Amino acid sequence: MGVISDFQLINAGKRDQAILVVSFGTSYNESRKKNIGAIERTIAEEFPEYDICRAFTSRMIIDKLKKRDGLEIDSVNMALDRAIDHGVRKMIVQPTHLMNGYEYMKLVDILKGYENRFEKMMLGAPLLTDDRDFDAVIQAITAVTASFDDGETAVCLMGHGTEAVSNRIYRELQEKLIAAGYENYYIGTVEEGPLVEELIHAINKKGIYQRVVLEPLMVVAGDHAHHDMGGDSEDSWKNRFESAGYKVECLLRGLGEIPEIRDIYVDHVRNAAEM
Repeated sequence: MGVISDFQLINAGKRDQAILVVSFGTSYNESRKKNIGAIERTIAEEFPEYDICRAFTSRMIIDKLKKRDGLEIDSVNMALDRAIDHGVRKMIVQPTHLMNGYEYMKLVDILKGYENRFEKMMLGAPLLTDDRDFDAVIQAITAVTASFDDGETAVCLMGHGTEAVSNRIYRELQEKLIAAGYENYYIGTVEEGPLVEELIHAINKKGIYQRVVLEPLMVVAGDHAHHDMGGDSEDSWKNRFESAGYKVECLLRGLGEIPEIRDIYVDHVRNAAEM
């Protein structure tokens, strides 16, 4: 059930309880293994009594991986139907989404159609849900970038952004970073805002930085990280900051590569299991 074919990991017995790890997905193979795969492996290690399975919410990515690599990955509906066919009675669904934006809400809607098809079905929270999550994420991202804390470097984190109300989470995280004393950290998004021009304005106004480090505030370092952040186009964040006179370093690392981030997802699975 739910074989994850690009790294044979799964707790693949015939258990009657399973954890479905749901991600948007990525076509970047190495990033998928280092981020989504790492989260799945960590969850599997912490919950050996559960089968672990994978689903992506992006139909475009599912189709691309099948056509390009012959890699078949389930949609959420396919994974849930497969679990039912294999006799799973207790299902925990854990999204790797950053927040409760549109992708998360679509997942909630899908699960409504399965409420009576399992004896028990629980949904885990996305990464940034409560104050403890915010504090843990801040601790994790500042720890892995601590070497850049030299008084002359601004660390800029690129989120995706969403039209959903949950887009406020980016500004909330920014406020919490400042309150915790991390004034050299700046959060922007590809869409909706804060946009890159706002970050450039804020950094220029500070007047003390010589270098800018760019890193995704995304679970996976995929298209947005490689193109919108670190790409060669004139409007990439890298080129926008270089045009503004800064030395730029890009860290193509997704949040899923950080062990402390993976631990947050484990906590959310554990909370769901105890419901």
